[in-house]
Amino acid sequence: MTTATSWAVARLLRDRNAALYLTGVVVSGFGTSALWLVSGVWVKDLTGSDGLAALCTAALWAPTLLGPVLGTLADRVRRRPLVVRTNLALALLLLPLGTVRSAASVWLLFAVLVLYGAVGVVEDAANSALVVAAVDPALLADFNGLRMTAREGMKLVAPLTGAALYTAYGGPGVALLDAGTFVLAAGLCALLRVREERPGRAPRGGWREQTAEGVRLVRANPAVRSLVRAGGATMCLASLGSSLNYAVVAALGHSPAYLGVLYAVQGVGSVGVGLVSGPALRRLGERRFAACGIALTGVAVAGRAVPCDMTLLACCLAGGLGLPCVLIAAYTAVQREIPAAALGRATATADTLMFTPNVLGLAVGAALVELVDHRQLLPVLGGALLLTAGSLGQRSASRTAARSPSDANPA
Repeated sequence: MTTATSWAVARLLRDRNAALYLTGVVVSGFGTSALWLVSGVWVKDLTGSDGLAALCTAALWAPTLLGPVLGTLADRVRRRPLVVRTNLALALLLLPLGTVRSAASVWLLFAVLVLYGAVGVVEDAANSALVVAAVDPALLADFNGLRMTAREGMKLVAPLTGAALYTAYGGPGVALLDAGTFVLAAGLCALLRVREERPGRAPRGGWREQTAEGVRLVRANPAVRSLVRAGGATMCLASLGSSLNYAVVAALGHSPAYLGVLYAVQGVGSVGVGLVSGPALRRLGERRFAACGIALTGVAVAGRAVPCDMTLLACCLAGGLGLPCVLIAAYTAVQREIPAAALGRATATADTLMFTPNVLGLAVGAALVELVDHRQLLPVLGGALLLTAGSLGQRSASRTAARSPSDANPA
């Protein structure tokens, strides 16, 4: 870790609000990651259906499609009380899962997962807006990177712990653990020292106009628009590539379980980039940082067509390093460019635009893998990612030349 990175991390952890907030991210992220894995295993055990098990992930992601609408709620009330209440609501929401013990009650699990995802969209929007009030603006890039590190770190630890708890206590035990993490996260958020103004009265027309305003702000800001658009394209192309993972592993003579190793290596890369993203963003600016990450992701996707274990592992590490860059840059740009009063709906809109293509990419990729040889498709996807990076980099260079040098180095 570089001196600049160490200094930024140390400064963040000395900040009371930042330390409390990051602890809450670790705690709630642990529970969420554990439940994410266990829900599919739970449904598979109760029903024997692979399709229903896979549907668990779709149920969690589906509410993201309503992000602009749900995110508007985060701008109508004060954010800290809302985050506390949404954490407590998630804890209560998980309690009925203690009754899911047969295939006949699996519908309840799916209903909870959909509501879980919807409340999570509201919470994420409120959190993004709350961060701007709770953390020194000069440290936003470092904070967003460290938050990514915390979340990805939990994805390395929580699934194994969740699987062990599921084996010992079943699905209800994991649901209870997740509920406990949300109660603890609510308590940590309640300790934040934040001065928030009460939101003004809703504009005429109410909810619809406020939702439209969040979309308009994302589209109207060139920096935010270009990064969110590049993020959506990157997530779509990367998910198309990840849907070919089973074919890649099979071609090397490994069982599907080998994917666990690949995901772990990718997770290590994502943890690493979160630690250095703050200094990198200050040096490169948001667009160039994102473009470098997208280019690295493109090389990683294309390289997986090479039938070699070491190359595959190196590409997974490179993909873990590259893929989060555009997301960190986009969220930092939203927090820096969008007025605080509209941050909730703008963040939720950005989430929808970046992560909906991820779901579509997985679906299309599942069909393409049956029709096209992965060794032919992966280089094409990698090339498309390189073109995305080049386009973003060109816009960065032209805009930096036309404006001031501080545009490329917002710190």
